[in-house]
Amino acid sequence: MNINQSATSPLAPELIEQFRKIVGDRHAITDAADIEAYVTEERNLFHGRSPLVLRPGSTAEVSAICKLASEHKIALVPQGGNTGLVGGQTPHNGEVVVSLRRLDKIREVDTASNTMTCEAGVVLQIAQQKAAEVDRLFPLSLGAEGSCTIGGNLSTNAGGTAALAYGVAREMALGLEVVLADGRVLNALSKLKKDNTGYNLHNLFIGAEGTLGIITAATLKLFPKPHAVETAFVGLKSPAAALKLLTIAQGEAANALTSFELLSELAVDFSIRHGIDVRDPLEAKHPWYVLMELSASSDDARTPLETILERAMEAEIVDDAVIAASLAQRAAFWKLRDEMSAAQKPEGGSIKHDISVPVAAVPAFIAEADAAVVKLIPGARPVPFGHLGDGNLHYNVSEPAGCNNTADYLARWHEMNAVVFEIVLRMGGSISAEHGIGVLKRDELPDVKDKTAIELMRQLKAMLDPLGIMNPGKVL
Repeated sequence: MNINQSATSPLAPELIEQFRKIVGDRHAITDAADIEAYVTEERNLFHGRSPLVLRPGSTAEVSAICKLASEHKIALVPQGGNTGLVGGQTPHNGEVVVSLRRLDKIREVDTASNTMTCEAGVVLQIAQQKAAEVDRLFPLSLGAEGSCTIGGNLSTNAGGTAALAYGVAREMALGLEVVLADGRVLNALSKLKKDNTGYNLHNLFIGAEGTLGIITAATLKLFPKPHAVETAFVGLKSPAAALKLLTIAQGEAANALTSFELLSELAVDFSIRHGIDVRDPLEAKHPWYVLMELSASSDDARTPLETILERAMEAEIVDDAVIAASLAQRAAFWKLRDEMSAAQKPEGGSIKHDISVPVAAVPAFIAEADAAVVKLIPGARPVPFGHLGDGNLHYNVSEPAGCNNTADYLARWHEMNAVVFEIVLRMGGSISAEHGIGVLKRDELPDVKDKTAIELMRQLKAMLDPLGIMNPGKVL
């Protein structure tokens, strides 16, 4: 949706003062140096600009901000932990940033209903810890969990390493509180698993990236805390072998299999080379690796894990494996995995793809995509890794070793996207599995999404945000 000029015009001093009165002097930021942290993102792909950052401390303040913005056609960009990877949280055209970080209260934990009601600015790791304190599990887990927020997780429908067993963020939310563009508050903070009273409105805002309204709170599902967790690091020859291992693991462990990560040799090598205190858990190098984890309600997850590995070794699917002998070793396995994104930076430019294909198609996708990107850019280095259990791969491609012009390489971003996305779509996959659309994939979306779906999305946007002030230029 195009934004009218008034939505991105410079803010008049009297309007800044009106916004300031809503949140208080301390929480209306106008100094350029202080604003900088809100207009840049960790990959340095996007750099925005904003005349004003507002840090509301309540839903009522968010409502007042939206009402004032609507009256004066002022564009707003909601922001959580600013960890997004597709530019959705960046004010590209001088919009006002609405930072939700001060909405950081956990309003209620209900162990009988197995729910937790959090405000949007609660950091994911804090939500995990609060659940653990009452012997429950909030299973959403991703690399940025120490800084990303619940509101951002829901706005982008985050996935993470436990989606295989528990699903993505959408499946962990029973209800939401949302401030609409005109300042109205939708209170749908239901704890109910069964509620057939009409349309499921809260789901409209999950994955909408703040383009339909601002999530201010959520009722989240909690799960029984596992009594036993066992983790293995496995070396094998190919993605096809990893797929066979996944089949054995699912047959043996069923729902106890909570994570199954596929890691290429180059991804592991980058982590070891550039990570801090990262080492290879296995004695020899392997073309591919799997990081798998079982979580059991009983006290024994090790027996089924050992059985899985024994069967896979007997079938010559697995070449080597080690089971974590301590919490520290388990943490070391996961640190190697979590360092993979950051470890690509010292290797130069990296063109990213957050894609998903049917699980059975993952080996064929990797083979085709590897051949296609190297044909497009000779010497390009595919660095695939990700969540094999749900078909979601971070298919990143690093610039050729010794490349002398990173800018020229990155200028071919959309050209490489086209090559990779063609394979993804032919295999029945998605060009965005868990990171969202933002601006990075906005222009490709109409070409890959069902035409009727795009029409309905535009109609919903026009109905809920007729002035186009909610995170303009993102998704659509």
